[in-house]
Amino acid sequence: MKSFLKMVGFAAPAALVAAAFFCPAAAAQAPVIPVVVDTAVPILVNAVKPKPKANGLVKFEGFVMNANIAQITARAKNSELTLQTFPLSQEASAKMQQIVDKGGYQYGDKVTIYYNPTTMQAMKVKGKPSKPI
Repeated sequence: MKSFLKMVGFAAPAALVAAAFFCPAAAAQAPVIPVVVDTAVPILVNAVKPKPKANGLVKFEGFVMNANIAQITARAKNSELTLQTFPLSQEASAKMQQIVDKGGYQYGDKVTIYYNPTTMQAMKVKGKPSKPI
């Protein structure tokens, strides 16, 4: 046990001297310059917008849910959840009266509705009505 204590008594100061010699000095780290991202400038993404016609009408393509001489309700062609109801203009109502006299539009008929986006009023309805039941 005495030899162990002698060895530890000699090795401990030698280890401290070696640690002081071989270990680098403590120093502060160099400041890291953060990358600054400017979040105030919006990222521009070109959204697909429907091109309005020269006469200012917007096109709606879909399938007839219900149609009469006063209004037409259609489901969008590309989205089953989108339903639109358009009141008919005087001209469209007169044309719809002629179509209703011949049997009218049935559920599921494919139509294209040209409407005024400010009043949501259908100006023109294009589509072939199916044969009446």
